[in-house]
Amino acid sequence: MVATAAASAFFPVSSPSGDSVAKTKNLGSANLGGIKSKSSSGSLQVKANAQAPSKINGTSVGLTTPAESLKNGDISTSSPPPRTFINQLPDWSMLLAAITTIFLAAEKQWMMLDWKPRRSDMLVDPFGIGKIVQDGFIFRQNFSIRSYEIGADGTASIETLMNHLQETALNHVMTAGLLDAGFGATPAMAKKNLIWVVTRMQVVVDRYPTWNDVVNVETWVSASGKNGMRRDWLIRNAKTGETLTRATSLWVMMNKLTRRLSKMPDEVRQEIEPYFLNSDPVVDEDSRKLPKLGDSTADYVRRGLTPRWSDLDVNQHVNNVKYIGWILESAPQQILESHQLASVTLEYRRECGRDSVLQSLTAVSDKDIGNLVNLGSVECQHLLRLEEGAEVLRARTEWRPKDAHNFGNVGPIPAEST
Repeated sequence: MVATAAASAFFPVSSPSGDSVAKTKNLGSANLGGIKSKSSSGSLQVKANAQAPSKINGTSVGLTTPAESLKNGDISTSSPPPRTFINQLPDWSMLLAAITTIFLAAEKQWMMLDWKPRRSDMLVDPFGIGKIVQDGFIFRQNFSIRSYEIGADGTASIETLMNHLQETALNHVMTAGLLDAGFGATPAMAKKNLIWVVTRMQVVVDRYPTWNDVVNVETWVSASGKNGMRRDWLIRNAKTGETLTRATSLWVMMNKLTRRLSKMPDEVRQEIEPYFLNSDPVVDEDSRKLPKLGDSTADYVRRGLTPRWSDLDVNQHVNNVKYIGWILESAPQQILESHQLASVTLEYRRECGRDSVLQSLTAVSDKDIGNLVNLGSVECQHLLRLEEGAEVLRARTEWRPKDAHNFGNVGPIPAEST
């Protein structure tokens, strides 16, 4: 009754006509087996408990079929279904959608009005898209050092910096409009199934950035011989302009089907030569030969290293940044705790895939291994090889004692973030 009264208040029902009353009286002469009609507040409520039987005690009841109605001349149009609270509800979905849109728009505007930069460097390239500068030769991009990119000493890891180098190299090619199928391949390279592979890289780290720092990465390319390309990077503190890292690398082309090195086709040369910058490497070449290590010459050996699926790139070989993590697996724990990686020279010999099993070998050069903590600078030789003996990478690392101002230099979390 309450629901009916509420419904009638919002959806008034017209009073039944005389014909309808007559029909109701007509129906009242028959026993409808539990059908009751009751009017309340100008509305009609009908309750049907069961279907009316055609006979009661062997006697036909006073219900007429449509054919009998036509025969008797009782012709009437079919009436619409009775109005109830359920079928008279309006469509609220559009109203709710409009209200939701209004609230979301208001919330967004409030956040924009309330947002205030706490530091001036927070506005430096906030989306990290990057751009080409200096007459189209240099690509520049900013990165914010995230909390998951720092190590136990509170500074960014070498893998983080290497990932920034790789990301800017790819974004440089993409922004220049030369990116096609493959990992950094140009359209002409894609037609010939060619990809870039790095053969040598030198990285010098003067200072490691810390959490929440914004770094500015610049990269450019130059010619290297007839079939190669050199790529250089500079990483600076975006706020102070201090140079943090310098890196240079040599790249050649490989056929991704035969996995063999290839000469640079003329079509590819025509694509990339306009972007070559005539400049010297930012790091002086370390021409010292990287020695081959063996079980008898290595001081530390780590076996059974295997790549994970996430270590593979789109060219189906292990990402070159992963190799650095592997060579450090066999580095002495004392050095990792008391020293900081100052420079690394990498010489890539062979690619490895997802089924490779590797060994990491490290030798400490001309030092007292038992007294590494108290030593100054330390130099190590490294070798990464497959289990069957084939060389994958040779490397040299130089280490310096950790600076007091770089160790644990992460300040308290701002109150707004907690």
